[in-house]
Amino acid sequence: MDARFTSGHRGGSGEPLVLLHGFTDTWRTWELVLPALERSHDVLAPALAGHAGGPPLDGDDPAEALIGAVERAMDDAGFATAHIAGNSLGGYTALRLAARGRARSVVALAPAGGWAPGDDTYLEALDHFREMAPLVEQAAPHAEAIVATPEGRRRTAGYMAERWEHIPPALLAHQIRGAAACTGVEALDANAREHGWPLDPELVTCPLRIVWGTADRILPWPRAAQRWRAAFPQADWVELDGVGHGAQLDVPLLAAQLILGFTAP
Repeated sequence: MDARFTSGHRGGSGEPLVLLHGFTDTWRTWELVLPALERSHDVLAPALAGHAGGPPLDGDDPAEALIGAVERAMDDAGFATAHIAGNSLGGYTALRLAARGRARSVVALAPAGGWAPGDDTYLEALDHFREMAPLVEQAAPHAEAIVATPEGRRRTAGYMAERWEHIPPALLAHQIRGAAACTGVEALDANAREHGWPLDPELVTCPLRIVWGTADRILPWPRAAQRWRAAFPQADWVELDGVGHGAQLDVPLLAAQLILGFTAP
């Protein structure tokens, strides 16, 4: 696998499908599900703004810049609308794009946001990324050595996946370096602490599936999920027993099936 950071991935044929990765991750988080998805879809997986390979976070509103960059990537790909699947921050971004009328359907894997006004427990998730930032910077130069051992691979994958043995070491090393190269951490963290993740659920009118793993260590089940359940009672909910924050890494075959089962014409 090429270790260089790229602006995204495009492949496959069929109805358009956009894949959005999570905070400090890269588009390669979808690598294990791409073969299955590309058999049915024209897939675009962009690097988010402020992340490794992505455009800079321009302007005074980092969240708006991130969403706007995805819209421009869709425009450049010729996607007026698309099915959209996203994990964590990517799941929230997918919902924001749906509110703008850009989504034919959304599959959100443990989407960020959804907290009620006055509920500051989201700070726990932000604190996690703030604490991890200096650690991944220290680890990045030693990424290959870290993932060379089973224990190193387990620790690297631990916050995203309960099942790590099938994840290629090169992908795990890439994710370490990608997190270290995420230039938007401070801006997005500060913006979230000040504004949260605003969204008007009534504007999301497309078909919606929300998928959550009960072993999520970043947005813990069931607390974080229940907030979105209240916001979207019409959504199709899928609970994955013993699965971590990134189903696309933890159970890629199942994650692909859950996306394809919702995007099929």
